[in-house]
Amino acid sequence: MTSIRPLELPVDPAATVWSVPESELPGALESRPLLVLMHGYGSHEHDLAALAAHLDPGHPGTGPVVASLRAPLPAGPGYAWFPITDPTRAGNPDIDLANAATVGVMRWLEEVQALARTPGPVALLGFSQGGAMVTHLLRHHPEQFSCGVVLSGFTVPGLVGGDQALAEISPPVYWGRGLADPLIGADAVARTERFLTAHTDLTASTFAGLGHGVAGEEIEEVAAFLATHLTAPSR
Repeated sequence: MTSIRPLELPVDPAATVWSVPESELPGALESRPLLVLMHGYGSHEHDLAALAAHLDPGHPGTGPVVASLRAPLPAGPGYAWFPITDPTRAGNPDIDLANAATVGVMRWLEEVQALARTPGPVALLGFSQGGAMVTHLLRHHPEQFSCGVVLSGFTVPGLVGGDQALAEISPPVYWGRGLADPLIGADAVARTERFLTAHTDLTASTFAGLGHGVAGEEIEEVAAFLATHLTAPSR
């Protein structure tokens, strides 16, 4: 018997952690770019929120508005973008569930952008499963995003309707990973490398001795990448 797959896994807007007071969002979203953070499996919206301070150095209030999302599915002590039923296949999620999570993020983004008369550019940053969400959102809606940052993440196996458009647009993508990562298998790494090389303007960095985590040097590279590719809207 075939199980029914959801068409949308909704994101809870009340759980979003913002880098600015919500009362200031309409003006901030018009004058500054938006950076959307997506955490990894079993984590939560506060996990990556601390990155905001590292991405707006020296000139507070001029860098991106940062929104850290909570994934839609309960998973252990936290949440997930899609379930992991077999840990050995953590880098090979079900594409239908990844599609449903993507619909949820895009609906959240639509509601956020409606707060501003003319919303600015949007970038994506995700860790692990959140990194897979970055690549999947870019594949579905390549015209919507200025750039993407994938930390210890991967692509979802299968074809997506926007893949050709993504290759034509070729947005900047930073992909960082540890060479000692025990969770993302070699097949997922190879698949991701092939896809991102062919479909994006890829900046790839690897870190010797780093497992399934993020290195301090990596955050410095991400900050420089975003400073180059995610700029304030021109009016």
